[in-house]
Amino acid sequence: MIILILIGIVPSVIAATVVVRGYVDRAVSLRSINVKNQCDILCNTLVTEKYVSNTNNDVINSELALLSNIYSGRIVIVDSDYKVVKDTYDLDTGKTSVSRDIISCANGNGGTTLYDSDNNYIQIVVPIQDPDTKVIEGVMLASVSTNEIDQNVRILENEGLLVIIIISLLVFIIGYFLAGILVKPFRTVTRAIEDVTDGYEEERISVPDYTETEQITDAFNKMLTRVKTVDNSRNEFVSNVSHELKTPMTSMKVLADSLNSQENVPVEVYREFMQDLSAEIDRENKIIQDLLSMVRMDRKASTLEIAKVDIGAMLEQTIKRLQPIAAKRNIELLLDSNSTVTAEVDEIKLSLAFSNLIENAIKYNLDGGWVRVTLKADHKFFYVSVSDSGIGIPEDEQEHIFERFYRVDKSHSTEIEGTGLGLAITRRAVLLHRGSIKVTSKLKEGTTFAVRIPLAHQSVGGGQ
Repeated sequence: MIILILIGIVPSVIAATVVVRGYVDRAVSLRSINVKNQCDILCNTLVTEKYVSNTNNDVINSELALLSNIYSGRIVIVDSDYKVVKDTYDLDTGKTSVSRDIISCANGNGGTTLYDSDNNYIQIVVPIQDPDTKVIEGVMLASVSTNEIDQNVRILENEGLLVIIIISLLVFIIGYFLAGILVKPFRTVTRAIEDVTDGYEEERISVPDYTETEQITDAFNKMLTRVKTVDNSRNEFVSNVSHELKTPMTSMKVLADSLNSQENVPVEVYREFMQDLSAEIDRENKIIQDLLSMVRMDRKASTLEIAKVDIGAMLEQTIKRLQPIAAKRNIELLLDSNSTVTAEVDEIKLSLAFSNLIENAIKYNLDGGWVRVTLKADHKFFYVSVSDSGIGIPEDEQEHIFERFYRVDKSHSTEIEGTGLGLAITRRAVLLHRGSIKVTSKLKEGTTFAVRIPLAHQSVGGGQ
């Protein structure tokens, strides 16, 4: 609305100012030309009648008085000695006038015209010069009033102000109704956003009235889709957590009830039940630890404890810790690293990420298989790949493997221990380091996870 008013008023003010200024310049110019022409005619008469030497010429005095009255001004005649011989106001007659303009004109530098807007008068100085001999006999100084022009200017300004007020009112009225029409689509968008805030998020919105509203609604619909996806993911996450936590508890409850329902339980059976209970407790603890790790990974990158770490030594220590698990199935663990790589990372989080990758490579491998960990680096990044000779991942499921609680082979999920959080934790740890992780796999041929992380810690930016 304010912009519309300014668009209407500013040009009007500029136009009014230009018109008034143009009128003043034109009126002053015409007045100056007319007075100067009259003065030139009188000067010729003054030369002819020798008026400067004898001012008792009633005809010329009448003409001077008439010209003075017509233009509400004053005429002064100065001789060559700068003595005032005639003053239509009878104020300076007999006095000497040595103003700069009169002296300049008497010395043959031509006449001058001056407009004084502050005092509202035009001053014209012309030489009284013999046209034949070119001798300057004196100077005529005419001061004429411009009060009439000033009054006309005030009238124009008042009329201009009135026009501006009328235009402003019209612009305001038109702008008010036009703004209502223009803003209506945006109000529709606003109501839709408010509906989402209130919990109504089932329908997409479409307001194609303007390009801007169409872009806003497109962005809004994308955001709404994202919100729904996140909400569905949250619900699924809660459901999975409940299921994963409930399963060991159910097993422990069954085992405990079985013991309670039996009398005189043999020591061997009691010990077997206790071992099963201990295994279920360990499973529950593993789930809780993974959930805590996931929560910690969800925090901002500022929680990273950055230090310079020997990546090769860290991987070697991780492999050494997992070696007993691989040895049970005769799986060979190999580390391929030809140089020392030092990077600024959070050793605990990154060690957990690589431990999950290597442990998964062991779990989903074949007996007697192999797991190869490769470390390389350039001037900016270091690269770690974890390859195995395992069962592989179906192509249509590879995009889901980093989701929380997602298990590729659900039919064997009870056979292979795990919570389904390992890869989600790994991906989050890599992203916290502004790195990237990719997977390539073929069924029954094996899987390779490729990780790229900057050597120097980046607090902002980075790739994913």
